[in-house]
Amino acid sequence: MKNKDKILVTGGSGRFGKILKKLYLKNYIFPSKNLLDITNIKSIERYVKKTRPKAIIHLAGLSRPLSRHDKNPVESINLNIVGTCNIVMVAKKFKIKIIYFSSNYVYPGVKGNYKETDPLLPSSKYAWSKLGGEAAVQIYDNSLILRVCMTERPFVHKKALTDVYLNFIFQDEIAKFLPKLIKYKGIINVGGDPKTVYKFAKQYNPLVKKITSNEIKNVNFKKKMSMNISKFKKIYKKKI
Repeated sequence: MKNKDKILVTGGSGRFGKILKKLYLKNYIFPSKNLLDITNIKSIERYVKKTRPKAIIHLAGLSRPLSRHDKNPVESINLNIVGTCNIVMVAKKFKIKIIYFSSNYVYPGVKGNYKETDPLLPSSKYAWSKLGGEAAVQIYDNSLILRVCMTERPFVHKKALTDVYLNFIFQDEIAKFLPKLIKYKGIINVGGDPKTVYKFAKQYNPLVKKITSNEIKNVNFKKKMSMNISKFKKIYKKKI
């Protein structure tokens, strides 16, 4: 079975992957972990050789809870760094484009408005694992890195931070923009207009209450995590 016009998605059982399934089931391929295990390069090779997609959207990996990266760094390395390296090597072998979902957390978080070309300095083990994945993808020219700042709809938290600036955008909104984005190469910051978490949440949940980062113990918040999304804005305003 060859799918030269289809796109392979790793991590299709995750939150964002499930949204893509609803929108693009006819055009995208969503293998289970039993069919494609990112920690096993032979497994990836077999599946890609069989299906021959035109591109790979790489979502699979370890994300939350973030404490899991601290408690089990080997798991974090295997899934987010080694797994991504495996995907890149197979993409290179079969000359397939790779679209890698990274995170705004790779930026230092001390000044905000970060451009794609700004220096990087992750502040958590999760962020380091995403940057490790980026390193592999960067070596492969036929690639796109999306540094995203997305969250689930609806915003379920009862309290939201008033002193942390981000570019939150709902996952379903990014999913709708994806067909435009995947045509590009390089690095693109993806998110909404910069604002505090509280201001973002207040738009959708008028009952949300305020909280500051100092009130949350044992978490080192970087307060200025906003990205410059001018490149992203130019893309989604274009006609397909």
